[in-house]
Amino acid sequence: MSYLFDTKSGTRYLMMGNDAIVRGALEAGVGVASAYPGTPSSEIIEQLSRASRERNIYVEWSVNEKVAVEVAFAASIAGLRSICAMKQNGVNVASDFLLHVALSGTRGGMVLVHCDDPGALSSINEGESRHFARMLELPLLEPGDFQEAKDMTAWAFGLSEELRSLVMMRSVTRLSHASGNVTIGDLPPTDKKAVFRYDGPLGDPDTGPVVTMPVPKNHVLLQNKLKKARELFEKSPFNTYTGPEKPELLIITSSACNLYSLEAVRLLNAGGRVGVLKLGTTWPLPPELIKKSLSRADKILFVEEVLPFTEENVKILAAEMAAEVGIIKFYGKNDGTIPMTGEMNPDIVVDACAKILGITYSPMPADYEAAAQEMLKTLSPVRDLTFCPGCPHRASFWNIHNALAIDNRHGFTCGDIGCYTLGFLPCGFNTMKTSHSMGSGIGIASGFGKLKQFGMDQPIVTVCGDSTFFHAAIPALVNAVHNKSDVIFILLDNSGTAMTGFQPHPGTPLDATGHELPDIDPAAVCRSLGATVEYADPFDIDGTQIALLRLMEEGGARVLIMKQMCALSPAKKGKKKFEVRVDENVCIGENCGCNRFCTRIFRCPGLVWDQECGVAVVDEVICAGCGVCASICPSGAIRKTEARA
Repeated sequence: MSYLFDTKSGTRYLMMGNDAIVRGALEAGVGVASAYPGTPSSEIIEQLSRASRERNIYVEWSVNEKVAVEVAFAASIAGLRSICAMKQNGVNVASDFLLHVALSGTRGGMVLVHCDDPGALSSINEGESRHFARMLELPLLEPGDFQEAKDMTAWAFGLSEELRSLVMMRSVTRLSHASGNVTIGDLPPTDKKAVFRYDGPLGDPDTGPVVTMPVPKNHVLLQNKLKKARELFEKSPFNTYTGPEKPELLIITSSACNLYSLEAVRLLNAGGRVGVLKLGTTWPLPPELIKKSLSRADKILFVEEVLPFTEENVKILAAEMAAEVGIIKFYGKNDGTIPMTGEMNPDIVVDACAKILGITYSPMPADYEAAAQEMLKTLSPVRDLTFCPGCPHRASFWNIHNALAIDNRHGFTCGDIGCYTLGFLPCGFNTMKTSHSMGSGIGIASGFGKLKQFGMDQPIVTVCGDSTFFHAAIPALVNAVHNKSDVIFILLDNSGTAMTGFQPHPGTPLDATGHELPDIDPAAVCRSLGATVEYADPFDIDGTQIALLRLMEEGGARVLIMKQMCALSPAKKGKKKFEVRVDENVCIGENCGCNRFCTRIFRCPGLVWDQECGVAVVDEVICAGCGVCASICPSGAIRKTEARA
């Protein structure tokens, strides 16, 4: 991307929010970047990796978010500027070490970009990472548009160095993945020097050892840093007000909700009645700015996503300033004016403002939504969540489901986070029965595997992917082996972090910039722990199910690595092993298995139902040529032949 290297200050580009963050980091002279992939944050490291050689940056996909922060921290205390990126769930993983970073302080500017996912568009939960800033006592920034995403990132590094503190910066999906115009600034020289000084006295922020001790003294220093941040935030250019001097209604907002709020005011033609205070520095709040803002109006509407973070913090200040700002009526999430869950949008803000101001506003006819919903029933095709054509996870869950059914002891499968989370849906034959955080599948299974003394004799199976294995599953597997838990751990090895774009992990031989690295063999790791390890190809239906049934008769912690490359991986995409077709003369359609076995039960999108002919048909455009459907067809109507090179 040309914007990565353009040195012409003042040039304007259309940038995705994450790209704007990258440009801001480059303009700040970032030296080290680390992350664990997670939507909507993944593009930050991917783009920085493209600029790594020319801009002299070390870029790393770390094994998990905690390690990513540790890597970035090392760069900071060696005098470099560093950035660490993750999604909201990653902050949970990193929080242990973040507590220590807060206490010990930093040297070179260090910025943690955490991208939240309101509405859980690509996450297991919505999360709310802003509360960590308050708990950790760290400054929190929230860009309100794409230009701010760039400018605020660059500013955050200077703020970090002034405070000697990690700075948190929150983006959200609709900012990270939407695009807007961004005017770029200058790029600094690429000469960077790392030196870790540790020979000074304990407590010296420049030359002493970097430790969290003594905690009481460091905690006081941390709170003093927060006080300084509060003072700086009073004059921050990222806190802006738009509207009349004395509005009837004041909206207090931040992040992408600023765009929704401004659009709502425009749609209502209420620019003379409604003011919008956009906060870019949301923790700690600047009290004088808040006092001035609360004095503007006696009605305040908070527009923010996920939990009422700003709402509750402003209310605390309002209570303390009651004698000066008077009685104020607050509207927001706590009183139900704004939904407590889900994404925000301009319509929600319009509705809230219209009700508060007594404005009659109808963006569409009253019966429009009902009519649209009715049309959807007949005109919109059903689009179930499903695995891709040729996905090895579909075959894996088919094998697990059938093996458990044959065993007939009511065994079940604990799941994990990744593409294979779909294993609890019909496309995974409803096989998974638990799904929580990364690595929790084997941890929960380890607990189940110790319940025989209470009469539990069900086979316990758990699954996770190869990236998740290195991220979080190894400690739980250690626990299972050490405690002799009776569990079958299935590693779904598809050779990459498939769900987020095939980023490398320690089991692959490449780093973030494409350079070769030694890959770590998960089988060797498992064997070193004392677990028995076997391999199976999930596309080999008979062989895999036989292996599973045999393992169900054994005890202790057993590992089965189901290894098959993702159909969409760069190394495999577009390359078919088999040509697949349906013999119409053999297909028995409605009389097959449980009525159209291949399309209703196996549910691969590469197989479609020909309504007119009453037979299954292979969609040659999307069929990945795995050939599994030929193995499961009860009538033998699906045929496979070796694909031509």
